[in-house]
Order: sequence, then structure tokens, then C-alpha cells
Amino acid sequence: MTSVSQCFEHLRSHARCALIPFITAGDPDLATTEQALKVLDENGADLIELGVPYSDPLADGPVIQAAATRALQRGTRLEAVLEMVQRVSPELRSPIILFTYYNPILNRGVEPFLQAVAAAGAKGLVVPDLPLEEAEVLLQPAQKYGIEVILLVAPTTPRERIAAIAERSQGFIYLVSTTGVTGIRTQMESRVRDLLVELRGVTDKPIGVGFGISQPEHAHQVMAWGADAAIVGSAFVKRLADGTPEKGLREIADFCHTLKVAIAPT
Repeated sequence: MTSVSQCFEHLRSHARCALIPFITAGDPDLATTEQALKVLDENGADLIELGVPYSDPLADGPVIQAAATRALQRGTRLEAVLEMVQRVSPELRSPIILFTYYNPILNRGVEPFLQAVAAAGAKGLVVPDLPLEEAEVLLQPAQKYGIEVILLVAPTTPRERIAAIAERSQGFIYLVSTTGVTGIRTQMESRVRDLLVELRGVTDKPIGVGFGISQPEHAHQVMAWGADAAIVGSAFVKRLADGTPEKGLREIADFCHTLKVAIAPT
């Protein structure tokens, strides 16, 4: 499995936009999550974001919050998630990016956490409640373990702070498309185009757009605006949770393929 940066370098060399699906580990169960990672990898995902269920997911909308709650109620814990990732990661082409809040990292300790994540085979880390001022505690040691820590830029982020985040972010920059939490929305905000232009003025790092992309048209739109990746979460989580696990796996396979077609080079 390649690193996050290597994946983007390869895609850029072929003028391709990345597709990054998000699913919640343990919903409906870890066995299905393991199969879902393989299904996404086989149907067009370039990288995969895997959410570690957490009891107070402040950045997540109702769909992902409900998925995390279900996973926790079924006993899904970080250790089991990492064991599952360790089993499946050697079979995947797509690098796995873990999405987790800072409390589990703090509880385990930064170095032991990073060591465990690296041993499992994950290549990236998104920590939405870690502010830039505190990020160095994770950014520096992560390099030692081959983990790239991806930082977020929001529509409300001041210009000088955007430049500082862009400078420190590893792998790519995660551009939040809308103010608020994750979720399914009917259209992309035109402000995203302006934010992409602003970011391009301060960095040449890849930029992934997430929060609210739920349709192939959305993915195509952010690609046309200049994004290097479309990140799709709630729409995948909802499909995987509806009906039986078998039905959910078929649904995310079809949806992943449709999204990939929408961002394919013309």
C-alpha cells in the first residue's frame, strides 16, 4: 500500500481527481466493515477514510453520529478496529486514513497510538478537534511512523490561518465545504470555488473537498472547480446501514463506481 502523498502524486501525474469514500468502523459490524473496505477498493476508491466510532463526535452530522452510536453499542472499540485494519490493509491498493477525535489518542498516548496505527497499516490520520496550535504534538512524531496528519480548513478560517494550516498539513489539505457538521446536502456551495482559489494561492499541496458531497454531480463539480479529491461520507454510511449487510455492500459498490465515473478525465 502506498502512502497518501504517493497516491496523490500518481493521480496528479495522470491528471486524475481522487475519490475518497468514508465509512464508520463497526457499522453494522466489523466483519462488514472489512468487506466494505475491499468493495470500495475494488470499485474506484483511491483512498479510504475510516471513522473510529466516538461517543461525542462534534464534527459529524446525524447520519455518521447514528452510525457511531450503533457501532459503540455493539462493542466496537479502537483495538478491534486496528486489528481489523491490520488484517485487511495488505489486500488493499487504497491507503487507509483513520478519522478519529483526539481523546482516544490522548488516552493511549501519542507515541503508542501512532505506533499502533502504523503497525495496523493505516497511512493517514484526520483529527477534526485538534487545533493548529496543538497539532505539532502529533505532526512531528507521526513522520517517524510514516503516518501523514491531514489538517482541515473551514469556510470561516481566516486567510492567514489558511496559509499556516496549508503549510503544516501532511498528505493533502482537507477543505470543509460548508460551515457546520458532515451530512447529505442537495447542492455544493459556490464558496468552495473561492476557497479553492484562495488555497491555491498559498500552496501546491493536494486539496480534498468534503462535508456535503452526496451525489455524482457534486463530485464532478468540485473536480471542475479544481479539487484534487472528492471526499464522500454520509451518503456511503447511509447506504451501508440500510437493509442487510449484503444489500449495503452492493449499494456502496454501485455508488462508488458511479462517483468514480463522474470524476473520470474526459
